[in-house]
Amino acid sequence: MLTIDDLKVSLGRTPVLHGIDATAAAGRIIAVIGPNGSGKTTLLRAISGDVPYQGRIGLDGVDLAALKPWELAARRGVLPQAATLAFPFTVAEVVRLGLTSGTQAARPDLIARALEEVDLTGFSGRYYQELSGGQQARVQLARVRVQVWDPVQNGRARWLFLDEPVASLDIAHQIGVMRVLRRFADGGGGVVMVLHDLNLAAMVADDVWLMHDGQLLDNGPPNTVIGGVGLAAAYGCPIMANRLPADSATFVLPHGLWDTRTADEAAPVSRFQAASVI
Repeated sequence: MLTIDDLKVSLGRTPVLHGIDATAAAGRIIAVIGPNGSGKTTLLRAISGDVPYQGRIGLDGVDLAALKPWELAARRGVLPQAATLAFPFTVAEVVRLGLTSGTQAARPDLIARALEEVDLTGFSGRYYQELSGGQQARVQLARVRVQVWDPVQNGRARWLFLDEPVASLDIAHQIGVMRVLRRFADGGGGVVMVLHDLNLAAMVADDVWLMHDGQLLDNGPPNTVIGGVGLAAAYGCPIMANRLPADSATFVLPHGLWDTRTADEAAPVSRFQAASVI
C-alpha cells in the first residue's frame, strides 16, 4: 500500500503541491491525469523520493524517507519523462543499468526477456543513440522492468512509478506498454503513472487521480472521474465522456488490451492490439 498524507512540495520559493492525501493499493493501476502544470510530475517525483517534501509518504507502512537508496531501488522502479545518455551505450548496456540497480543482477537473461516484452527483440547490440525516440522510450521501460522484474518479492509488492510512459509511442506500442503494466499489476505489483491520454487512462486504470493547481481534485474509478463533471473544469475546456461526436467526425479509439473475440483474455490478438477507426 502506498499512502500519501498531507503532501506539500515547493520548488524554490514556489509552492507546487498543497496538501495531497491519497492511497494506492498494490495490484492496481493508478493513472494520474490533469492539465499541464497541475503538479502531476512533481507528485510522481515526490513519491519516487526524488524531491524534498513535507508530509508523509508510506510504502507498506514504512516511511519513504527512512528507506536507504538501495532499499528504494529494490522496492520500486522509476521512469522519468525523459532520460538522456551522453555515452554510446548499446541497448543491452542501458537495460543492464536497471538490472544492476535492483536485486536480480545475477539474472542476465532478464535483459532479453524485457526487450522482448517491449517489442525490441534483436536490438541488444544496437546503439541507443541510433534509435528513434519511441524505441528509446521502450528501452528505458525495459531498464525499469528488469530492476523490479517480479511484481512481488519476499511477500512484498513492488512498484512502478512512470511519468508519461507512452508519450512518444505509436498507438500499437502504447497498447503494448499498457499490457505490460496490466500484467505487472495483475501479478500483485503496484503501478502509478502520469498519463495525458484520457482514453488510455479510462481503458487501463483501476483508479484515476485528477490533479488541478497542485491539489487532488478528484479520485476514484475511471467512470466517476473521467466521466464526472470535474474533468472539464480541471482542463478548462468542454469534455464529453461516453458520447459520440457528430456524424461527420472521424475519430480513433483503441479497442482494449485483449482480443474481445476470445473467452481467454490472456491470449492477445498479436503482440500489439490493433486499433479501429470508427
